[in-house]
Amino acid sequence: MTDQRVLLSIENHIAHVRLNRPAKRNGLDLAMFEGILATGEKILANPSIRAVVLSGEGPAFCAGLDVKAFFSMGDAGQRRLLERPAGTPANVAQRVAWIWREIPVPVIAAVHGSCFGGGLQIALGADLRYVHPEAQLSVMEAKWGLVPDMSLSKTLLDLMPLDVAKELTFTARIVDGKEALSLGLATCVTADPLGDAQRAAEAIVLRSPDAIRAAKHLFDRAGELSIAEAFLLETRLQVDLLGGSNNMEAVQANLMNREPVFVDPE
Repeated sequence: MTDQRVLLSIENHIAHVRLNRPAKRNGLDLAMFEGILATGEKILANPSIRAVVLSGEGPAFCAGLDVKAFFSMGDAGQRRLLERPAGTPANVAQRVAWIWREIPVPVIAAVHGSCFGGGLQIALGADLRYVHPEAQLSVMEAKWGLVPDMSLSKTLLDLMPLDVAKELTFTARIVDGKEALSLGLATCVTADPLGDAQRAAEAIVLRSPDAIRAAKHLFDRAGELSIAEAFLLETRLQVDLLGGSNNMEAVQANLMNREPVFVDPE
């Protein structure tokens, strides 16, 4: 059942991850939580992957927690969501969204239909969000008498001012793709989010995978560092790249006006 909840295919260094519970608008039950984590772990273990496209099958990206399934899973299931695996700051529920930050390559979410609660938190874990203009996004936990607890306290505040984040959380209101773009929830609004996400991934795999990984690491860390520490990180990452096989291949490919052929990171 876990495998059926999430579909993974890999082609041309791009991992396609599709939430696959369309009859429930990809609502999050325990099997979906487990399936997302298992898929993320497979991607983490595969150095040939250079970009990830994350989408939902059926009419929605993810409508959030399946409330009926949550309350029917019993104490054991609910305790499972609170377990904290080694090597991550996140518990199981949080890591379903946070694992996209742990993956060292760019993750692009293609958002259509409903993207509520936990579904929004999963999308916020991605590096980029391509959103349909008629998609509906909401920090919806307050509607159910809850607070967002799947890493939103970090991911949302990376994108917008504190007061805007509070307003969305306090009201649980729904915004469409165009407002999501104005608020910072969306990277871009497009009538073809999945197609444009695929095209962005294809552009990414034409760049050195070493440089792309380093750039993601730099931007994800810089906000937590002082100016001096951020500048030192820039320098360290650049020195590590200079003269490497993929750096030299990028230079040669550009000088010779040909497509580069990069090697996978070790």
